[in-house]
Amino acid sequence: MKKQIISILAIYCISACMTGCGNNESSSDTISKSSSVVRSQSSSAERSTNNSETTTKSKSKNNNKTTTTTNTKIVTEKATEEPTQIVTEPPTEKITTPPTEKPTSPPEPDISLSKQNALKTAKDYINFSAFSYERLISQLEYEQFPHEDAVYGADNCGADWNSEALESATSYVSFSGFSYTGLISQLEYEKFSHEQAVYGADNCGADWNSEAAEIAQSYMNFSSMSREELIGQLIYEGFTQEQAEYGASSVGY
Repeated sequence: MKKQIISILAIYCISACMTGCGNNESSSDTISKSSSVVRSQSSSAERSTNNSETTTKSKSKNNNKTTTTTNTKIVTEKATEEPTQIVTEPPTEKITTPPTEKPTSPPEPDISLSKQNALKTAKDYINFSAFSYERLISQLEYEQFPHEDAVYGADNCGADWNSEALESATSYVSFSGFSYTGLISQLEYEKFSHEQAVYGADNCGADWNSEAAEIAQSYMNFSSMSREELIGQLIYEGFTQEQAEYGASSVGY
């Protein structure tokens, strides 16, 4: 723009010289006017240039601000977004226990009606009174059950033979006087084993001195006996010397 103004001034100067040197005042006025016009145009041009530069700078600043804002937004959005991690749990293994096999018992053979009745009768006898194993079989055979069925009933009636021996011993002691050895002999006579008979005698709770006194009184009720004879009879019944003497003393000897 400045180059154009200089060119215009040069053109005006050349024109003034060509119109003649005589009219100096006119030329001076013309040159003065031309200079004023040129300065005016120059000022306008400069203002236009300044306005253009200001507008350009303003736009540039605005564009920079916009760009900065946009970049800031983009950065902010990217910063706030966190990558999501997919958490995968390890697969759980199912624990399978092998199926438990139920123990299979061999099938029972068919139980005959005779055996069923023998078992029922054996239970009835056990519930009613004390029986040894062998005596119960004998009782079932007396009821006309075959030996095999009677054994089946005794084997399966659920009796505890020691308990049966104890029950029988208690019954004997409560009914009559017995010495320790005499009670064992009586239980063995009832077909209990020796071990079962001893168990019954040991646990029946008898007081053997009292048993000797009871038998001594029984002898004296039926006959007259001397002290020595009575003590001898009690020893024969299985009492000890001390127990027999205690029995004799209890009746007045």
